Amino acid sequence: MYGVMERQFRRYFREASRRKGLTGGTLLELLESRLDNVVYRFGFADSRPQARQLVRHGHFAVNGRKTNIPSFLVSPNDLISVREKSRTKTYFRERAQILGSASPPTWLSLDATNLNGTVTSAPERDEIGVLLNEQLIVEYYSR
Repeated sequence: MYGVMERQFRRYFREASRRKGLTGGTLLELLESRLDNVVYRFGFADSRPQARQLVRHGHFAVNGRKTNIPSFLVSPNDLISVREKSRTKTYFRERAQILGSASPPTWLSLDATNLNGTVTSAPERDEIGVLLNEQLIVEYYSR
């Protein structure tokens, strides 16, 4: 669902199991905090694979620095913006019109006119609209 391969997923699982709190919820929070997923949640892309490609091609900046790594983990108060060079492209000019009616999750704040958004807080489990039983994933990877 998040477009993560097995080796990288195991790394996320190990990190989630080290952190305090429920491992399953923490795992989902880590996956939701990936830059490609945040770009998708803002509405800059129609799918996670498309968001991954847009990030990979260098169309986004995090806190003013060009970032082309889809797995980059964003933090609260990070500013994700479309780079100036990319704003002139037809795709982003059309996307700006579509974003006016978009409503990202509550842990994100979108400024559609300036093509940027802010991560207001870390995603909570109840704010993540994923229908799955993460406890089954924890049980599988804990063995």
